Amino acid sequence: MSENTFPVYTADAIVNFYRNEVLTGQEAKHFTKSDLTPTPKPEAVQTLYMRVLHLLYRFRPECHSMIPLMENIQNPVYHEGTTAITSVYIRMQQFLPMCLVYDFSLNDLLAPKKQKTLTVLSGIMNFLHFRKQRMDMIFEKQTRFRADMDRLQTYSRGNLEAEKKIEMLTTIPPEQQAEADELAAALSELQATSIHEYQEVEAKNESIAEWKAKIAEKTQKLAQVKVDICSLKEDVAKLRSQIVESPEELKAQMEKMRENVKNIKNTIKETDESMVEMQNSVQSMTHTEAEIQHMYNLLQDLESSMNNAKQRAEEHKELTAQYEKKQKELRNLCVEEGQLKRALGMKLDKESKQNIRRQKKREMKEQHVQEVLGQCNQIHQKREEMADRIQEISGETQQLKAKMQSMRDVCSKETAKAQALYDTLTASMDELHRRIQTHIVDLKQDVAKMSADF
Repeated sequence: MSENTFPVYTADAIVNFYRNEVLTGQEAKHFTKSDLTPTPKPEAVQTLYMRVLHLLYRFRPECHSMIPLMENIQNPVYHEGTTAITSVYIRMQQFLPMCLVYDFSLNDLLAPKKQKTLTVLSGIMNFLHFRKQRMDMIFEKQTRFRADMDRLQTYSRGNLEAEKKIEMLTTIPPEQQAEADELAAALSELQATSIHEYQEVEAKNESIAEWKAKIAEKTQKLAQVKVDICSLKEDVAKLRSQIVESPEELKAQMEKMRENVKNIKNTIKETDESMVEMQNSVQSMTHTEAEIQHMYNLLQDLESSMNNAKQRAEEHKELTAQYEKKQKELRNLCVEEGQLKRALGMKLDKESKQNIRRQKKREMKEQHVQEVLGQCNQIHQKREEMADRIQEISGETQQLKAKMQSMRDVCSKETAKAQALYDTLTASMDELHRRIQTHIVDLKQDVAKMSADF
């Protein structure tokens, strides 16, 4: 126990922990520091170990006192006093290696020591802390698993609702199928007519541009004619100022002027006729422009409807993409659910097998208990007789213990006296040995002298 992998707590910390976490009721109130220090009480330590085993393994304290009645055990009544301690010792030996305590002995139950008891209780305390942390982690994982399962159910419901909505949006009801076909045919016809009208509008725009070019040329010619008329009027004024008295020249000039005027009038008539034609063409163009504007409005309506259709198609694509994503998530969740179901199935199979085994063990135990109860009724009678005998024997043993104690005191006194006598005898014997050795030396010297004399 010199090299521990867990901290050794103080007695106060151990008492507070076991009173709050292990013991309950009156046991927690009566458990104090004096039960552990300076000398631990065996009864308190044994009950504490029993409560720890009950907390961890659900092994009730009264089960420690049950005697396993077998054929080879003779006089099982004698074993009743030791069964509880041996049961606690065996189960603590099986449990304490998990707490990294490997040197637990029977003496730690019958006559526990302070330091050893504190180290064992500290190891159990460390194991209980570790157990509590792991139980909290498992509880958190269980809550997360339940939340994930709830989310999975909600997601699956949402996916089903989305699938239903997508089916409602994509599928056309049979009542509206005829209208949808008519609308599709009308839309195709409108597209064809709109393309044809676009082509006609482009041709008319080209003709309008040509007519505009012609009108511009005619306007330029009219402006030139007007300029020529003005110049002719100036020439006439100049000629009038320069009229000569000769009538022949004047007549020739007048004829020339008349011809020029006729030519100008003819050109004006031609221009008027061309202007009338241009006005008619302009009116026809305004009419065509109104028709084109009407067609343009219709095309704008078609474009808006097409945009709406595109938006709906995009929404449909987005919904299909979301649906595919949801399906992927649902598949992943289904795979996880299948794995979890398999794990649960394996666990349920194990639990069913364990329950069957437990049921068999319980039946065997019940049969055994019934047999034991039948034997216990006989044993209790013997037990009462043996209890009386044990009381008599315990009284005799107490008397014998008192006599043995008095004899031990007398023996200790006599051993002290004998030790003193032994010490004096050993001292006297040492002196005798010395004297004998000196006497032997003297004799040897005398013998040597006598041999020399002879």
